Amino acid sequence: MTDTRSLFTAQSDAYRAGRPTYDPALFAWLAQATPDAGLAWDCGCGSGQASTDLARHFRQVVATDINASQLAHAPRESNIDYRCEPAETTSIATASVDLTLVAQALHWFDVERFYAEVRRVSRPGALLAVISYNLLNIEPALDTLIRRLYHDIVGPYWAAERKHVETGYATLPFPFETVATPPFALEAQWGFQRLVDYLYSWSAVASYRQATGKDPVLAMRDELHAAWGQAETQAVSWPLTIRLGRVA
Repeated sequence: MTDTRSLFTAQSDAYRAGRPTYDPALFAWLAQATPDAGLAWDCGCGSGQASTDLARHFRQVVATDINASQLAHAPRESNIDYRCEPAETTSIATASVDLTLVAQALHWFDVERFYAEVRRVSRPGALLAVISYNLLNIEPALDTLIRRLYHDIVGPYWAAERKHVETGYATLPFPFETVATPPFALEAQWGFQRLVDYLYSWSAVASYRQATGKDPVLAMRDELHAAWGQAETQAVSWPLTIRLGRVA
C-alpha cells in the first residue's frame, strides 16, 4: 500500500490551496438523515475541507488523518477535534458516531479493517458516506490539455490506488445497506490561478517533480492560459459519486 504520509506531505500547502469544496446542501442533508446530528467522523480529512462543512451541521466533529502536515493546514473550529490517527485504529469512543464521512480517501485505507472500525464507533442506525470525484470539466480545449497532463505526462506517477477513484469506488467492497441520496453536484467558479493551484495539489504532480526535478504544470502554463482565454472566471465541475450506507 502507498505510503500516504510521504505522498501528501510534499504538497500539503498546495492541497489546502487547491482542492475544491463540496456542496453545502450535501452536509445539511446528511445531518438530517442521521439518527442525531451529534458526532460526525471525517476520516482521511486531509486539510479539513469537509470537516468545516460538517461542523456547521453537527455538534461535534472528529477529523482524523495520518498526515500531520495536512492537519497543520486545517482551519480550526471550536467543535472540530483533529487527531493524527489511522483510519483503521482510532481513539473514537465505541458507539458514539452518527455519521462517518470519507471524502476522496477510501482508496488509501485497508478497507476491511476500516469497515470494522466504522462498525465499532457507530451508533445504531448511523451512516457511512463515501464520496469520490474524478477529472474536472471546464470546456473542451482546457479539458484536453488537463487530460494530457493527467494521463500522458504525470500518468505513470499516480499511485496504484488511484484506479479506484477513476471507477467511483465501484471496485471496492461496500458491505452496508444502501441508502438512496438526492443528486448533488461538485461545482465551482474559478479563476485561472485557482485552476493552477488545483493542478499542483495532484499527488502525481508532486511525485513527478520529485522524481524528475521538472515542473509539469509550469511547462504547460502558457498553453493552459491560452486555452483559458480572457474570462475572469469559469465554471468548473467534477463527476461526483456518493455511496451511502446504514451501519448495522
